[in-house]
Amino acid sequence: MKDKNYNKPKIIINRVYTKKGDKGKTSIVGGHKLNKSSKRITSFGEVDELNVIVGMCKDDVKLVDNQDGKMLSSYLKRIQHELFNLGNMVATLQEDFNENMPSVNEDDIEYMENKINFFNKGLSDLTSFILPGGCDLSLRFHLARVVCRRCERNIVELSEETTIDSIIIAYLNRLSDLFFVLGRWANNQENIKEFLWNPNFKD
Repeated sequence: MKDKNYNKPKIIINRVYTKKGDKGKTSIVGGHKLNKSSKRITSFGEVDELNVIVGMCKDDVKLVDNQDGKMLSSYLKRIQHELFNLGNMVATLQEDFNENMPSVNEDDIEYMENKINFFNKGLSDLTSFILPGGCDLSLRFHLARVVCRRCERNIVELSEETTIDSIIIAYLNRLSDLFFVLGRWANNQENIKEFLWNPNFKD
């Protein structure tokens, strides 16, 4: 798939508040008004929450002073843009969507899979499930992972009521895999031993 140059958003933000949402409704792409409690609004609101956490991870990765850290910092910036594009897809009804709108695609997922393979290649095989812990960066990636899973679950639930592009769910599913690997990678950078689940553990 060839790279797309999407139409530049025609957005001007010159004040913080508009008072238009004071009654619990908000507008989505196409001018449709929805309750702020709707599954669609909840779904792209939680994608926004995930984007904040990715931004935190990106800033922490800057402390990893090697080529892999610099490359990852740049890629996390790309993910932030892609999550905004994905949120645009969630915020747009199927009948209002057109190919000139920002979106994620199969190329983005394939690129992500290559990154997963790259960061996973230096890690040891797992013999049990991982319990989150270790360095702060690892915990941030695990937080990103579980929030990403929540985003995925909510959008799957939304897809049971209305038409949602399946690429959205596939992207989030793969993204949670990336965060899992990066959580392990972060501890590996610090030479921190992973905390594996032991069903018979007693303190």
